[in-house]
Amino acid sequence: MKVGVIVRYQNMEEEFKWMRANGIDNCQMYMFPDQISDENVQRVCQLREEYQIEITSLVGMWTGTAAWNFSAGPVTLGLIPPAYRDRRMAEMRVYCDLAARLGIKDVSSHMGFIPEYMYDANYREWIPAMQDLMRYYEDKDIYLDFETGQETPITMLRAIKDIGSDRLGVNFDSGNLILYGKANPVDALDILGPYVRGVHAKDALYPTDPVNLGEEKALGEGKVNFDALLAKLREVGYTGAITIERECAGDKEREDILKGKALLDSLLS
Repeated sequence: MKVGVIVRYQNMEEEFKWMRANGIDNCQMYMFPDQISDENVQRVCQLREEYQIEITSLVGMWTGTAAWNFSAGPVTLGLIPPAYRDRRMAEMRVYCDLAARLGIKDVSSHMGFIPEYMYDANYREWIPAMQDLMRYYEDKDIYLDFETGQETPITMLRAIKDIGSDRLGVNFDSGNLILYGKANPVDALDILGPYVRGVHAKDALYPTDPVNLGEEKALGEGKVNFDALLAKLREVGYTGAITIERECAGDKEREDILKGKALLDSLLS
């Protein structure tokens, strides 16, 4: 396993320079649909080659209203809400095409609050829509990785099995499982381990407010036991990137990323 970071397309060259200066050679990349053009794809290829950075996954960020909380989140986030589903499904096809052009095998994205009740109308409508989307991914030989967070691990596993595609995986975000109060991430790997194709190293505190998520923290300052998490990832056979995600801005983000990298490097060694 090797440590990576998240890169935003709009700051890609600056972030690649910073990565190289700090001994980081891999990333997941955010690129919004309106940023995708022949010129920008060529720029990604050029900078990736120039700085010798591996892009392990594209982060498929869909557009439209998004409320990251427990009240409006279920009706605004991901591919499940009917009001946004068709447009966002189309955007996920665009990301599949982009991944194929860039030679990247994985696209990761939040699906939204996958209903725990398997007979929920939104769930029953979403499953065939996802089966149709996955035929597109299968044709391109690209994986779509569900990012953990808004649902319990067993709910995510049920959805993966109900959709039934061999190009479905999991982008395992350790902090999100705590932020949403859904699981201990180490235990969650007992359920999702065989499907993990990417990992976000994120730390957090559990929610105590019924409306708002828990608090995201720098690695080592929250409830994630990274020593146990890395051991469990080894146990389930994961050998890919451990991508640090720190959701703050400016110098604080980079300072916390480097502290997190030092923590992970010490545990991995």
